[in-house]
Amino acid sequence: MNLWSIEGNSQRLDGGAMFGNVPRALWSRWVAPDEQHRIPLACRCLLVKDLDGRNILLETGIGTFFEPKYKDRYGVMEDQHVLLESLQAAGLEHSDIDAVILSHLHFDHAGGLLTSWQEDKSAELLFPRARFFVGQEHWRRAQHPHPRDRASFIPGLNELLQDSGRLHLIEGDRHPWLGERIRFSYSHGHTPGLMLTEITGANGAGGVVYCADLIPGRAWVHLPVTMGYDRYPEKLIDEKRRFLADKLARDVRLFFTHDHGCALAAVAQDDKGRYHSSNEQQALAGLAL
Repeated sequence: MNLWSIEGNSQRLDGGAMFGNVPRALWSRWVAPDEQHRIPLACRCLLVKDLDGRNILLETGIGTFFEPKYKDRYGVMEDQHVLLESLQAAGLEHSDIDAVILSHLHFDHAGGLLTSWQEDKSAELLFPRARFFVGQEHWRRAQHPHPRDRASFIPGLNELLQDSGRLHLIEGDRHPWLGERIRFSYSHGHTPGLMLTEITGANGAGGVVYCADLIPGRAWVHLPVTMGYDRYPEKLIDEKRRFLADKLARDVRLFFTHDHGCALAAVAQDDKGRYHSSNEQQALAGLAL
């Protein structure tokens, strides 16, 4: 089994929204904004290659399903479906993926499931062989979204997933089809039922966890930093504290979806007990685990 960071289409979003109550004078030191006050964001996926003979993809990024006006609104940078190109660079086609695990169904995490936008033609699902894994609680949210995040869901995607006959809704920390090396935990501060996937190491230590929107990148490892998009920022901070303490204790590394310059990092603490990232890696290309 080995791990690959798989780049999807990148975005530029408003820095103030991405950093919540952090002043621009501070967050602009971490990530330089453009003239429209937007910061660069990756939509990075994690490929687990040859896990008991299966290829498992964690998330699919934003993709190219948006029609042009929404593509511009949400700052999608490339015209081509970058995820498919990145999979090819790792030696796979989307038809070679056996499972897609989705932390949640917001468009910047699930849009890459779909074919590229074409006028007068409905989007279709990619990954024809894959089983799709979504947390049960988040699925309920996606079926009946709140006005706060209704625009973050993709119209028609739920129906496509259901009609595929390959949708699996997860409760608990394991799924028998995925085996013992895939472990789940849950967070509710960003969106109800956000599912965090850990690829476990030997004896439960030394693994890698896909942080999704609990910790989108290095800057958000610092406990007080949250996004304006988060449902309950104080809850999210409490969840982060427990999450980081556990990962530090078990030497589990963090995989970031939205950090434009870092895919993987270890958790560290300074002499005041503040969390930060260390041993950062920009990309993974066949990391053995």
